[in-house]
Amino acid sequence: MRILFIGGSGVISTACTQLAVRRGFHVTLLNRARRPALPGTHQITADIADPTAAAEAMGKQNWEVVVDFIAFTPTDIEQRLALLRGRTGQYVFISSASAYQKPLDHYLITESTPLANPFWDYSRNKIAGEDRLLRAFREEGFPATVVRPSLTYGDTVVPLAINSWLRGYTAVDRMRRELPVIVPGDGLSLWTITHNSDFAKGLVGLLGQQAALGQAFHITSDEVLTWNQIYQFTAEAAGVPAPRLVHIASDFITACIPEKTGTLLGDKSHSAVFDNAKIKRFVPDFVCTMRFRDGIARTVAWYDADPQRQQIDEKASAAWDRLIASYEHGLAAARREFGH
Repeated sequence: MRILFIGGSGVISTACTQLAVRRGFHVTLLNRARRPALPGTHQITADIADPTAAAEAMGKQNWEVVVDFIAFTPTDIEQRLALLRGRTGQYVFISSASAYQKPLDHYLITESTPLANPFWDYSRNKIAGEDRLLRAFREEGFPATVVRPSLTYGDTVVPLAINSWLRGYTAVDRMRRELPVIVPGDGLSLWTITHNSDFAKGLVGLLGQQAALGQAFHITSDEVLTWNQIYQFTAEAAGVPAPRLVHIASDFITACIPEKTGTLLGDKSHSAVFDNAKIKRFVPDFVCTMRFRDGIARTVAWYDADPQRQQIDEKASAAWDRLIASYEHGLAAARREFGH
């Protein structure tokens, strides 16, 4: 099967690319080639944001499946429609599980859970992209499939609710130096974190399935943990048996660090428990086998294998220190006010 991955070298897409290659698919990556080519793949070097350049680079090639990891807005989707009509038998749009209703009316999330997120532009743009694709499927038969990952990590990502995404070692470094790390709320919200190797099984299993056209799927682990457990497992992997966890309400966090509004109020401050029955019906061999405590141990080992990887986000860390100081100042004032 001839597959084109638009992107193909990110946290999620790398695992999908590697699995597709192992399964014997002919995989081509379309990206700006800023990272070394993955073994077993073919390369088209172009910026997908430049439609003319992308069309020239693609030439007259067709693919049985196109998977798009880097479409984020309805404008991106319009450009993909213009570029790919008549050139693929399936277009897979990587959306986001953060598109699901916030707050939820029912704790268990299925693919029929409404899509509505008033807190995060990222999620609303994904929803609009889904709407446009499904309209194209209904009106012109464009072969669209929607996939919604939730928080997905790999060897290079420490997926804590409050951390630096690009410099994930920052929170691990704080734990190891016995500095406090921030947990939103009381840490008892239920969350689902998926290893990229497990996500890849579900995605690659959908490729080429005609029955998946016009359908939406989320692909997540069945392991559900509290944020306290997630932080504790991370600390254990880092060799820190008793991390200093500071629990701060999400609305207090976002009042101090407004850029966290989307990822907290629009995502991680809510419980996220997913029913994966649909993806299992379409991909019967889909099963997640990477427990978080094992996956995060791999991640920490990856950072420890090379000190050059242990980059610290000093700006974020300083902001967390100010946030914790503000919280503790308010807590002390409350204790004085109420005579404790």
